[in-house]
Amino acid sequence: MQIGIVGLGRMGANITRRLMRRGHGCVVYDRDPAPGRALAAEGAATAADLDALVGALRAPRVVWVMLPAGATTEAAVNELAARLAPGDTIIDGGNSFWKDDIRRAGELEARGLHYLDVGTSGGVWGLERGYCLMIGGDKATVDRLDPVFAALAPGKGDIPVTAHRKGRDARPEQGYLHAGGHGAGHFVKMIHNGIEYGMMQAIAEGLDILRNAGAQRLPEELRLAIDVADVTEVWRRGSVITSWLLDLTAAALAEDPELAAYSGHVEDSGEGRWTVQAAVEEAVPAEVLTAALYARFRSRQDHTFAEKVLSAMRKGFGGHLEPAKGG
Repeated sequence: MQIGIVGLGRMGANITRRLMRRGHGCVVYDRDPAPGRALAAEGAATAADLDALVGALRAPRVVWVMLPAGATTEAAVNELAARLAPGDTIIDGGNSFWKDDIRRAGELEARGLHYLDVGTSGGVWGLERGYCLMIGGDKATVDRLDPVFAALAPGKGDIPVTAHRKGRDARPEQGYLHAGGHGAGHFVKMIHNGIEYGMMQAIAEGLDILRNAGAQRLPEELRLAIDVADVTEVWRRGSVITSWLLDLTAAALAEDPELAAYSGHVEDSGEGRWTVQAAVEEAVPAEVLTAALYARFRSRQDHTFAEKVLSAMRKGFGGHLEPAKGG
């Protein structure tokens, strides 16, 4: 299939590469021409602006928007809508708020345009590992664009088959899911990221306790000298908490056991807040997820080793850098 990609940052560029490697034609645009030039050398067609991008696509056109959530994505969707024709499709693959998706889909439907919200997980590793996709929108459009989603998804890989799934949708086993109607894709991704906050916080706090087992404030006979890097390594192999987050943490600690390169200032990208907001609206207790979010707020005031672990994990899976000092 042919697809336009708007936004060639860490994920947008690699989404383009993965699609091209699987035989899809990509027309790309970014305000910064440098990533477009790099992708052109790999086979992508570049566009100087949105007019050129839309003009280079065959009808019915499909444009994947991979931009920061909020005003930037909203502006890009509106600008594309003004240029596209009835029957064309806009995909928001970023982390937009799910209620915005519902509103946006209605506005675009009135213009004859299709809209899909696709929660995309995989970070900077998605090119090789594939992207876990959570898709919201109408069934006909999702089915029509299945080749795109199948190309981006990880596939079954070597993960054992889950028992008792016979007769169920086969796509989740391949790493992508039609989660429901408009907004459902980003809602599921939002909760995914909220859970991610909690998992990361649990790992970080546990490692902080291990690191301080030899603290001078403890009675000398009770002090334990524990190599935290080695603990994370052994936990990767056969333990109940084995995970990709633990893999990233072990790699970071092997390289820098004190995580001296990190201040412990931990940002949040919005999905954690929206998860807590949804819990309040639904009257669902979410103590762990809420506490994990508040821990990130506190990290901007004073820092612990646990927060350095969080920063290391965020850099590992998403390439997220701490803000510059004084920023």
